[in-house]
Amino acid sequence: MSRAILYIHGFNSSPLSMKAELTKAYLATHFPHVEFVCPKLMASPNAAIAQLEEIIQSRPCAQWQFIGSSLGGYFSTYFAQKYQHQAVLVNPAVKPYLLLAEFIGWQTNPYTNERYEVTAEHMEQLKALEQEKITENLYQVMVQTGDEVLDYRLAADKYQNTELIVQQGGDHSFINFSDMFPAIANFLALEHQN
Repeated sequence: MSRAILYIHGFNSSPLSMKAELTKAYLATHFPHVEFVCPKLMASPNAAIAQLEEIIQSRPCAQWQFIGSSLGGYFSTYFAQKYQHQAVLVNPAVKPYLLLAEFIGWQTNPYTNERYEVTAEHMEQLKALEQEKITENLYQVMVQTGDEVLDYRLAADKYQNTELIVQQGGDHSFINFSDMFPAIANFLALEHQN
């Protein structure tokens, strides 16, 4: 069975984000047989989930695993629970429908300059995706206490019985993210091919 990693970027981010680019380069260098997929997500949560679902279904023979940052961590939790596949969450959002309510209105993506509208309906869609109960052994969760966007304690509490890594300091971008790749590869049981 082929291996594939679906990287799910965060709110107002893109496949051009630093963490996505670093992950892509790391896998290409060390695990070139692992397929890396990181689409530019649609603005509506329901549309984004449908978009990601289509990617997963398009390769039914692949063993999918997920890496999600911020809002992408929230989406990754949804897919990890649905498919019972492993997910690595980086500074994940826990209740984004509360946090993002203040962003309702027109936004501009800093990576693409795309203008799009965040609506109250999007908050309802996010709420509907919430996973109250999680399968703890599916997750590796890494947070930094200096995250200026999300309260790291929410993720540390929700995912307290997972493989949880709490680093002091840092920020929402996750400083020195590339240092985490050996731990991520070990958790996902990625193997070098001879």
